Amino acid sequence: MTPGQRFTRRVRSALRKEAYGLLHAGPPSVQLMRPLGPRVPDDARVQQVLDFCMRVGEVLLSSGESADETTQTMQRLAAVAGLSAVDVDITFTSITMCCHRGMSAAPVTSMRLVRHRSLDLTRLEEVARIIERLERAELDLDAAATELSEAVSAPHPYPRWVATTGWAGLAGSIALLLGAEPLTALVAFLVTALIDRLGRLLNRWGLPAFFQQVVGGMVATGVTLALFAVGMFPPGTRPSLVVAASITVLLSGLSVVGTVQDAISSYYVTSAGRAAEIMLLSAGLLTGVVLALKIGFEFGVALEVAGELPTGVAQFGISALAGALAAASFSLAGYARLRPLLAAGLAGALGWSTYGALTQVVAFGPVAATGAAAVVVGLATGLLRRVGGVSPLVVTLAGITPLLPGFSAYRGFYQLAVEGLADGLVTVTIALGTGLALAAGVAFGDFVARPRTQPVLGLTEPPSEAEPQ
Repeated sequence: MTPGQRFTRRVRSALRKEAYGLLHAGPPSVQLMRPLGPRVPDDARVQQVLDFCMRVGEVLLSSGESADETTQTMQRLAAVAGLSAVDVDITFTSITMCCHRGMSAAPVTSMRLVRHRSLDLTRLEEVARIIERLERAELDLDAAATELSEAVSAPHPYPRWVATTGWAGLAGSIALLLGAEPLTALVAFLVTALIDRLGRLLNRWGLPAFFQQVVGGMVATGVTLALFAVGMFPPGTRPSLVVAASITVLLSGLSVVGTVQDAISSYYVTSAGRAAEIMLLSAGLLTGVVLALKIGFEFGVALEVAGELPTGVAQFGISALAGALAAASFSLAGYARLRPLLAAGLAGALGWSTYGALTQVVAFGPVAATGAAAVVVGLATGLLRRVGGVSPLVVTLAGITPLLPGFSAYRGFYQLAVEGLADGLVTVTIALGTGLALAAGVAFGDFVARPRTQPVLGLTEPPSEAEPQ
């Protein structure tokens, strides 16, 4: 063997070591070192691919998907379209995407703002179907872009009043889950329907979300206080469950799961932005409830917190069914079709049944039981990623809805208004811990069960120091 051949082998070994180090160092270095292929993509092609990926990312992010999942989807689509060396940066309200073209041409960067956030599970499902068909080469980029435009601009599959019925059904189901009487559940249904229609009007007027939460909390508590004052609730009923159910509905729109998933995935800026939004909207809800309670005290009307929630075999069955109805109602409010509705209902029943069994049989604490039930929902979400057919986000969002700490939150709000700061802060902290346990449990279960991605360069072990001669 000549010295030149030995030198070539040493260079090849060094390159392999460098590639292995880049692979395990994580993004964006791996992205930058990927080969660009025999031809450098021109500006027009790059801009077309970036625009398509950015529009997909906007739909995912505005629907509540985590930054990590959105980033991976965008990078995967870019690679399918021929751009393997791309970087994606998400900062809660904006998406930036850059295509690197080596030393042969300047990089191309595009940015898109996520101005509005809305829950449309049918649109999300259509976009997921377009992504899947593009990855299977059933669509080219032009056809996929056309179908994406049609999916984004298409009207909702149901009239707006159907979504209102979904939100109201969620409140009624949560009230039944908490052991409320049929009359209390009916009042929760009607009050939440009123809040939704009023919120739609305020949103049309451009009122910020913080004040919409204030109005929602005041309406939920004030209407219940008024009905209680005029004798609408007979003795033995628990009208405070109306407020607890309405609070659960107002909390269900917050992206708690996405916030924790972003933090776990090291998207700290996006996680911080979502956390700030959650804190602000929760503060608005707290303000509305406490203001209404204070006004009620001025008129001599006090809406005390319900005592211990009922247990037993019969109540367990009713609560499991109510959990399924709550999850399905949430999906209906998000304009989901029949198949996602069924999947959401199963996830809701599974999640609450796990929680109920752990608290009533094994005597787990509420926070630990909530976290364990969320892990079960996360496992179902991860398995769903393997089989497809229904967007995993449907199962994630709907499955945890019956577990949201609406009752604990109202208890804390009441204590802050009546019993003092110390007791209220303890209960509100428990509600916050329950929400974090929900999000962390879902993220962990999804991570365990989701399919694993293959290494980019096909290296599975460190290269040896030198190749055999």
